[in-house]
Order: sequence, then C-alpha cells, then structure tokens
Amino acid sequence: MKTLLQKKIVIPAIALLIFFSTTAFKNDFFEIAKQIEIFTTLFKEINMNYVDDTNPGDLMDTAIKSMLDDLDPYTQFYNEQDVEASRINNAGDYTGIGAKVLTLEDKLVIVEPYQGYAADKAGLKAGDEIIKVDKISVADFKDDAANLLQGAAGTEVAVTYKRQGKTATVSIIRESLEIKAVPYYNMIDTHTGYVVLRKFNQKASAETISAIKALKNQGATQLILDLRGNPGGLLSEAVNVTNIFVPKDQLVVTTKSKVKKYNKTYYTQREPVDTQMPLVVLINGKSASASEIVSGALQDMDRAVVVGTRSFGKGLVQRPKALTYGTQMKITISRYYTPSGRCIQALDYWNRDENGKATRTKQENYNAFKTKNGRNVYDGGGVEPDVEVEFSKHTPVTKAISTENLIFNFATEYYYNNKVEDLKTFELSNADFKNFKNYVKKSGFNFETKTEKALNEAILVAKEEALDNVIASDFKDLTQTLEAYKTMAIEENKTQLNALLTDEIIKRYFYSEGLYTYYTSHNSEIKKALSILNNPTQYASILR
Repeated sequence: MKTLLQKKIVIPAIALLIFFSTTAFKNDFFEIAKQIEIFTTLFKEINMNYVDDTNPGDLMDTAIKSMLDDLDPYTQFYNEQDVEASRINNAGDYTGIGAKVLTLEDKLVIVEPYQGYAADKAGLKAGDEIIKVDKISVADFKDDAANLLQGAAGTEVAVTYKRQGKTATVSIIRESLEIKAVPYYNMIDTHTGYVVLRKFNQKASAETISAIKALKNQGATQLILDLRGNPGGLLSEAVNVTNIFVPKDQLVVTTKSKVKKYNKTYYTQREPVDTQMPLVVLINGKSASASEIVSGALQDMDRAVVVGTRSFGKGLVQRPKALTYGTQMKITISRYYTPSGRCIQALDYWNRDENGKATRTKQENYNAFKTKNGRNVYDGGGVEPDVEVEFSKHTPVTKAISTENLIFNFATEYYYNNKVEDLKTFELSNADFKNFKNYVKKSGFNFETKTEKALNEAILVAKEEALDNVIASDFKDLTQTLEAYKTMAIEENKTQLNALLTDEIIKRYFYSEGLYTYYTSHNSEIKKALSILNNPTQYASILR
C-alpha cells in the first residue's frame, strides 16, 4: 500500500518542485498548474479519508525522495537539520564529540576519534559501537542518530557503547572542532614538500597557501599535492587553489546549463604563489568534483604531472535553493568543463540501462582534447592521470571487501590483539595476512562477479529456450572455474589489500596524522611522484 501511495504522489510532486525551483518550464504553465491542482486534491483526499491515520510530513518526504531518486544522486532535499550540517561542512567548524562516525541501522560506529578532542580524551576508539546517546536508543531513533552527538560546546552527553562484547557508558563534554582542509604538510626530503588537501571548504585555499609558504621556508623547491580521497566542495575554492600555481586571468573551469544564467566561466583572480615550482598532483577513484577541477585544470595547462588512478568522474555542478520553513534543496544545474573543453562526468543518469542504472561512457567513445602543449587528454570518465600507479586501482574483490567493512573490522580486532610502537618500521607479516584471509572466510563473505551474474542470466534464458540441458555441463565447469578464481582472488590482490589494511591499522595507533607521516616514506604513489620530481628530464618529457 505504501508503494502505491508513493507512486500516486511522486508525479504531482515533481511538477510542484519544478514550479518553485526553475523558470525553464514557463511555456508549460498550464500543464504545471494542472498537475499541481491534481496533486493538491489527491494529497488532501488521502490525508482526510485514508482508512488509517496518515502523517502528511512523512508522505511528502517520501514523495520528494522518490522523485529525486529518478534524477542524479547529487540533487537532494535538505530538512532544517541537513541545512545546518551542510553549513558546518562548508564552513569548517563543528560542535560535538570530535569523532567521525558511521550510521548503521541500530548503532553508530566510531570510524575515527580525532586526536586530542573530546571523544579521544574520553577513551573512545575506532570500532566502538554506540548504542545509546543519553537515554535515547540509537536503534529506536528514526532520523540520523549522529545528530544526537551534536550540541552546544560545553554541554555534556552520556554515550553508551559496546567494545569487544562489553558495554560501557562515558560522559563527554562537547566542544568546538575546527575541520582542517589541510590536515597535514611536511617535507619528504630536503627539497620536496608534501601537502594533503582533504576537502574544499571555505578555508581550503588559505590553508594550502600557508602550508606551501611554510614548506618553501623550509627549503622546498618542488611539491606533491595530495588530493586522493578528496570528495570536493566549493567550486570557488577549486579555482583559488588552482590559482596558487598559475597566473591571474587564466581559465580554470566553464559551466554549461540549459538555463542561460548558469553558463559561466571561472578565471583565476589573484596573484599566484609560485608558477614555476615542479608540481605533482595525486588523485584516485575517490577524488571528485572540486578535486577534478583542480587536477584537470593543472593538467590541461601542463602545470602539473597528475599521478595515481583515474578520478571519480563527477562533472555535475549543484546549487542550493532555499525553500520554505528553513528547508533547502541542492539541485544539479549544469556540467563543468576543464580549460581544454573536457567534461569528465563518468555516469549518464539521463540514459539509464534496462535495470534503471546509470550508464558509463565506453572508452571507445571518449573524445580527445588538447592541453596547452598539445598533449592528448580525454573526456568520458574522470581525470586520467599522466602516470598511472596500476596496483592502486581497486579491483572488484577489493571493492567488495571494503564495502563489507571487513578491512575496518579486522583492523579493530588487530588493535586489541597486537602492540605497535614504531610507526616507521611497521609492516604486516605473511602471518597477519593469513589471519585476514581466515577472518574474511569466517565472515561468510561472498561476492558476485559480473561474469557470474551474466552466466546466471544466460542459464535463465537457456531454460526458457529449453537449452539448459544442452549447456548444463559447460555451465557447471564455468561456475567451478569462477569459484576457484574467487578463492584465489584475495591472495592475488594481496599487495592492494595489505596497503588498505596497513592504512586502517596505523590510524588505530597513530591517528590520521601518523598515517600521513607513514605515507611520506612508504606510499607507492608518493614514491612514484618523488621519482618523477627528482628526474627533471622525465618531468619535462611528460608535460611536453
């Protein structure tokens, strides 16, 4: 019945929302007005006459979310609490217990307590499962339970959590936390600086400039800018960060929309910090949006060598629109294009496949564009690095294991059964990896490959055509071969899985700051970047 109500409400709700958020449909005014009237009548009749009591707010919330699900994942509705959370994210300030948490159905899981802040001082550890906040059970809380942890600085909150099968309660005094855009910078060697830019909030360019100037004062003559895992943020700050390395009045990004006023060009507006310093930018599959604007622009201008794996491919631009009663929506208004003319959006949400999933541009359909020096770069699926570190690209089995939180959970077990005192010499042993494989096996982990899915679909078609007996033997052989592959897949991905396990385990003992320190001497992408920077001939030949 609920599904039926959703379907009846969604279509009129689409017209209602479009009417108040854009002027692109003025020519269809009659149709819009008609749909609004239908929706109003239907909504009133449901709430007045339905056999059980209804909640108008919940019905509307369902209608809005169902409608937006048919668009792209970035067009979203924000209630009053969501609006505040978005403000915090962009401003870089936060008041709460000082920890990154994951919201699950019946609990909150501490992902990372920030070093020196309230949760850390109270003794909370990564992997702790919060089951109650004050007297409110997380399992019974309808909205995002993480909001329960927030509150005014100086207020007290009682947190009940489970750890290693035991339950405890601790009182935590909430405090203000400055979320740094640049959580770490340091010298890798006597002349190479390293800067981690984690997010593009309002402080991103200012903090990056301060870090670079400090490193230059320490003797840095070349730089590695790490944008791996950076999900993006403010477009204006992406332009400002690019401006650090290129002159004033350079085109950084163009946005194109069906609404003329959203067609804009963004140029650098400030004097740069350094236009000559050799620069390597690190990216990976979790570098998105503003990260791709910066890496794509610097690549197009031949100002930096991009190293790592292909970026996420988010070439869509959103803009907040104020709605009534303190609510908001973030709506996709345009696509962005790098200086060479590339749109690096990877997924097409407007031309979905037969299962309703967004389609990905095939590599043979990528279009070539030229950088300033005439190098070929391509659209169609994120920023492709100039130098790819192949092993860093996550394989299907690695992605599946990460999605199941098996790496995170194993790191929790490891922390409570091992002591690690020396960051510089830490290394997982073969015995440790064997324990991990056993842990994965005991968890009941299984994943379906695309090949396996296709085979299962093929056998269904074969049954319809009465051919299943004909291919039964071959199908069985293929299935057994796939099972054997899956058994060996973890071992074959040992290098990649070991790296992910090492990252997670190091954070348990030495926090994120320790992980960045570890990276400077152990990380493969940084080693590759350093080798390129230390070979001026190779650096120049890549950009030539």
